[in-house]
Amino acid sequence: MGYRFLKLASSSFKTGSVRIGIRHYSSTHDADLVVIGSGPGGYVAAIKAAQLGLKTVSVEKDPSLGGTCLNVGCIPSKALLHNSHLYHQAKHDFKNRGIEVSNVSYDFKAMMAYKEKAVKGLTGGIAMLFQKNKVQLVRGVGTIVAPNKVEVNGEKGTETINTKNILIATGSEVTPFPGVTFDEKQIITSTGALSLTEVPKKMLVIGAGVIGLELGSVYQRLGADVTAIEFLDSIGGIGIDAEVSKSLQKILAKQGMKFKLGTKVLGVRKEGGGVKVDVEAAKGGNKEVMDCDVVLISIGRRPYTKGLGLEKVGIALDDRGRVPVNNHFQTTVPGIYAIGDVIHGPMLAHKAEDEGIVCVEGIKGMPVHFNYDAIPSVIYTHPEVGWVGKTEEDLKKEGKAYKVGKFPFLANSRAKTNDETDGFVKVLADKATDVILGTHIIGPGAGELINEAVLAQEYGAAAEDVARVCHAHPTCAEALREANLAAYIGKPINF
Repeated sequence: MGYRFLKLASSSFKTGSVRIGIRHYSSTHDADLVVIGSGPGGYVAAIKAAQLGLKTVSVEKDPSLGGTCLNVGCIPSKALLHNSHLYHQAKHDFKNRGIEVSNVSYDFKAMMAYKEKAVKGLTGGIAMLFQKNKVQLVRGVGTIVAPNKVEVNGEKGTETINTKNILIATGSEVTPFPGVTFDEKQIITSTGALSLTEVPKKMLVIGAGVIGLELGSVYQRLGADVTAIEFLDSIGGIGIDAEVSKSLQKILAKQGMKFKLGTKVLGVRKEGGGVKVDVEAAKGGNKEVMDCDVVLISIGRRPYTKGLGLEKVGIALDDRGRVPVNNHFQTTVPGIYAIGDVIHGPMLAHKAEDEGIVCVEGIKGMPVHFNYDAIPSVIYTHPEVGWVGKTEEDLKKEGKAYKVGKFPFLANSRAKTNDETDGFVKVLADKATDVILGTHIIGPGAGELINEAVLAQEYGAAAEDVARVCHAHPTCAEALREANLAAYIGKPINF
């Protein structure tokens, strides 16, 4: 039987040759659900579907699972952020704490190896979870050829999957910069920034959003002269509260990062062994040439839908290249769903994860609920920034009557004891009902603290509710309680 298959499948079989026609290999699978993409949204959705009893196939084109987040995004960048902070703290702060160290230095190659170890461990963990939950993995590029059929082109050849449902979870890719070719050595994206072989002496970062600030912080701590160039007049990207943005800029500037705001980049070119960046004021003005060893371009990401075959099944993208879906994450074609970076909403791993779970539950006929007003955002600089819900600017535009409660970490006992007093907590609550509308934190552990605020907002809590909850002492979380107390009655206890 095996010989007959080889003979029929191969048009290039020769006696004495090892070429057995693998290019013509074909296989057919049946499934209840095919998930295209194994990033945070895709792999979580696949596991959840299998747990709910659906015969699930995950299709992935890359060698490792986990998508951008685990391989060249969230995870490796946090490894570098954490370790570069420890180095910076040992070099500049330990002595003030009574800790004597000498000849503080770093091994950049070892630092990168540590990052790779973290990535490998987590991506390998997904493969184990797939096995544990009986998710079938098919490697290759998945194309939707019909509402109930996906073809996968991979190393083996073409595999066909007949399925009842299809879930698109292909994520996003770096937004290209017009006229610029990335070599990932001197003109780099975030991917290149995570695989440099040495720390540049001078780095320019185009785009002072989350990615630019985080990766810029890494290399600034390791000794690079870093300048962030931003078209807008503020840093932090979309959704950050203006007051928090200004505070973050001051703190990062004090750490050594430079900023050139309200500036338009006209061009990027290699010259004389380095890189030159042509800029001018965003509102028009004198042109300037800035020199650097490496330029990191981080102007955002765009949905990745290449090769999906959406046009073949009648799915038209919107004006921003996203896949339109309804509140059940169903596209215009019944049986085809989409989640994560390819649809509306913030491009965040945890948003994609939750959408994946809710979408699959909906396919099984369970209730579908997703609150886009309760998705946290975090910038993992030092100090961290975390927020959820509305900003003051949002509420002013909406004409919403609100009240503000603020509490500085300078007055928090744990932050003061740890000498990490930069920043504050700001709570915005409805003036009439006291319901929390938004929480904004800049300070120690903001990425962890914001989750309490998310929980409160998800359950429709009032500022009084959080203010009356007993918090452990001494903790930085007490600052969140005090800010809610200030929003509720107009004044905190300890400030």
